[in-house]
Amino acid sequence: MRYTQHPSNNHVLGAPPGWDQKELPCGALPVTCVQIEGKPAMVSFWKPDAADLAVLAEGGTVALWVYGATHPVVAVGVEP
Repeated sequence: MRYTQHPSNNHVLGAPPGWDQKELPCGALPVTCVQIEGKPAMVSFWKPDAADLAVLAEGGTVALWVYGATHPVVAVGVEP
């Protein structure tokens, strides 16, 4: 699954400070920064390719990976 540019994108995230690009490359991720009930949030948009869609159609799952020792508050959904 690849991230995709969305018309609402208003920011780009880069690699975290101190990230070792040689060990694990980290590119720029376009995001939309918003406020939800007065709290800052951001959303990135992802599109499954044909292979991803085939796996999902066969009952596969979407995996959300978070690098680090803690898991931030996240949500996964679909948008038209």
